[in-house]
Amino acid sequence: MLEELSIRSLGPIRSAIIAPAAGMTAITGETGAGKSMLLSALSLISGGPADAKRVSPGADKAWAQGIFALSPSPSGDTPANGTGEDGDDGDDALDAAAIARQAGVEPEDDELFLARTVPVHGRSRAVLGGKTVPRSVLAKVAGRLVTIHGQAEQLRIASQARQREFLDHVAGDTAELAAYRTAFGALTDMDDRLERLRSQESSARQQADYLRESIARINETDPHPGEIEELKAKRDRIENAADIAEGVSRALAALDPGQVGFDGAPETVGASEQLLQAAQALRAIHASGDFTELADRLESLNADLADVVFSLSGHLDEDLGDVDLDMLNARIHDLDELTRRWGPTIEDVIAWRDKAVFDIEDLDASPEKLAELEGERTRLYHAALAAAGELGRARQAAAGELASRVTGELSSLAMDGASLRIAVTPREGDDPLDANGGDDIAFLFTAYEGAPERPMGKSASGGELSRLMLAMELSAADMRAGHDGVANADMTFIFDEVDAGVGGKTAVELGRRLARLAVSSQVIVVTHLAQVASWADAQFVVTKEPPDADDDAVGVVTTVAEVRDDARVREIARMLSGSESEASLDHARELLKESDL
Repeated sequence: MLEELSIRSLGPIRSAIIAPAAGMTAITGETGAGKSMLLSALSLISGGPADAKRVSPGADKAWAQGIFALSPSPSGDTPANGTGEDGDDGDDALDAAAIARQAGVEPEDDELFLARTVPVHGRSRAVLGGKTVPRSVLAKVAGRLVTIHGQAEQLRIASQARQREFLDHVAGDTAELAAYRTAFGALTDMDDRLERLRSQESSARQQADYLRESIARINETDPHPGEIEELKAKRDRIENAADIAEGVSRALAALDPGQVGFDGAPETVGASEQLLQAAQALRAIHASGDFTELADRLESLNADLADVVFSLSGHLDEDLGDVDLDMLNARIHDLDELTRRWGPTIEDVIAWRDKAVFDIEDLDASPEKLAELEGERTRLYHAALAAAGELGRARQAAAGELASRVTGELSSLAMDGASLRIAVTPREGDDPLDANGGDDIAFLFTAYEGAPERPMGKSASGGELSRLMLAMELSAADMRAGHDGVANADMTFIFDEVDAGVGGKTAVELGRRLARLAVSSQVIVVTHLAQVASWADAQFVVTKEPPDADDDAVGVVTTVAEVRDDARVREIARMLSGSESEASLDHARELLKESDL
């Protein structure tokens, strides 16, 4: 909901702040006063085109900002506008707050600030929540918050994509649409995979052959984790066997001569025996002191020394005489060859081989593999076709109800004999599916009884199309509320030219329906009819002021002010008769009194 619209230096409006009502707000004023600038401001903050010619004379830039209040979405669905600025399928399930967060902007106090600056020279600047963003981001966020039905904007509903979005939003077919997109996504993924195999068949076969040969080469060598380090250590021991034997023997002779059959003098004692003798000597001391503790430490050292002797004895007993050094070097060479090609380590080689086994499946373009994938593609196609059928049936049911409701509304809007028909036609041919289903959707409008049925947007005047859009939004709000209990809590609808060619009782009915839409959504209408403006919860008057004699550069200035109580009665009277006579004032009071839902 739009809480506040601020404007500076836009056309004849030097400065204006508008705080629309939560329900219906009427913008009135004499022709040429500058009411269109309010729509221009809303278009700017909605990501619309920027025109430097609209900057006020004497100003260096124009600026507009809208403050929008957000309400929690109970279902997480996109508001049911269907005619907003953004139509990207990937954002269909996102509300304004979610799109803002994707852009790195967190709403504060459930509010979003959308702003746009248009300089006289240079590019415009879009700002969301104080952060500069691309204009497309502003358009996406605004597309969830504002729907403008003006002379240019409403023509967008003439596109089949917009019509499909509108129908889907009122159909309550979220589950069917999600199921179809999942099925269609799986189908397109399979199509991409098959296309890769077919278009790269030759290179894929070569790559698959390379992988098979590589896997066979690795399997033939059959490497094991850590093997190359073990073999190199073993080779090192073999090549240095004599030095190892001599060194180990001398070490054992020093530690425990009995381990190597030492034939020296009987008085030769090893280090181990000497530690034991020293410990015993200390224990024989009966005087006070730490001799017992020192003896314990010597015996502990002797235990550690015994472990060292045991380990050295194992090296002395190791028999390396039967190992074929040439075979050992050949094995190391084979393993080194693997690591050079697929390493740098044996573990990397093994991981590469395991991954290659799976890669071959996607590269295997053999007739058997292609046949298998094509069979799976057929299954996925039929699943997507079935999901498209469910979606199409939901759309057809909603199309009939929506068209009936809209046609009923048109008769009360000075469009007797006008009707809307929504055609949901299953596509024919070998490939009827696309990202949005298997149907062609067309909104077909008959302007009057006996008139030819023509595509919407090509058979109605600006005023008729505005009233048709009002009827559609009213019907959509009723249907949406029937699905999930809410209509468009966050949506602000802007109507311009909706009262063109309307008067009398039709104008009253037009105002009544705008007020009815305002029960569930915020509505802002630019109107010149008192019968429409009288239904509004708030009314703002756009007034053209004469130029300031002291400032030739400024020229005509437009002011915007809210009118209440007697001021509003006088404005309604002016709209009725162009004067403030007692009769027109009485008529204005009566009209305001009667305009109550």
